[in-house]
Amino acid sequence: MAAILGSRTIKKNYRKNFNKLVLQKIVPPLVALAIFLVIWQLLCLNPNFKLPGPIETIAETWNPFIIDPFFDNGESDKGLGWQILSSLGRVGLGFSLATIVGITLGILIGVNKLLYNAVDPIFQVLRTVPPLAWLPISLAAFQQANPSAIFVIFITSIWPIIINTTVGVQQIPQDYVNVARVLRLKGAKYFFKVVFPATVPYIFTGLRIGIGLSWLAIVAAEMLVGGVGIGSFIWDAYNTTTETNLSEIILALIYVGLVGLILDRMVGFIASKVVPD
Repeated sequence: MAAILGSRTIKKNYRKNFNKLVLQKIVPPLVALAIFLVIWQLLCLNPNFKLPGPIETIAETWNPFIIDPFFDNGESDKGLGWQILSSLGRVGLGFSLATIVGITLGILIGVNKLLYNAVDPIFQVLRTVPPLAWLPISLAAFQQANPSAIFVIFITSIWPIIINTTVGVQQIPQDYVNVARVLRLKGAKYFFKVVFPATVPYIFTGLRIGIGLSWLAIVAAEMLVGGVGIGSFIWDAYNTTTETNLSEIILALIYVGLVGLILDRMVGFIASKVVPD
């Protein structure tokens, strides 16, 4: 009898939590989305409003962009699935390099006061340079579009990683340092027992900012370097603008936003598992 009552209590609590989740996390975004789509559609009833409405956008991009996002007709005539995967490949490489270099430099700068004073003004200047401003430099240096786009990703995303890692090292509690001295922790042991665990929350803050900047930068960079990628797709569609192409651009922007959200949530999820509460 007690087991049955316990089972009913668990089911009741589960149902209550599920309903709470739906009401607080799912229903509000859906309502907001519905209101946005209705307003968008109503604006399109005005003949002076030149953008396609949501119904028209779906109708014009349904075949093949929505139902077949991975079609491949050769060269750059590919579905949005391939375009996004190509962009993600560049982002993955550039962001990975920025992560390795940024964390390493951030730790070195954080533990060395003299080095910090020397390079901090330089970093503060360079981090304010817009991503596309680096593109001419990268094109001149690499002479190829793909390495240039990857470099733009790298140079754009590395600054928040370096800065947050440096701050994390500098914010290590003095008690931790004192305990490490008492225990005579040095070198690798000091790094893995004290520095790295204390810096991890700051590192993931930098990574989360960096991945967002990476995705923003790759779209802008691909618009100029061409080839296969979501940025190139948007730019090519704009240069051959028709009503159908406007629908393709809008759909591509929706995909860009969704992928950016997924990337941010992925880094946040990893951080929730790694960073101690």
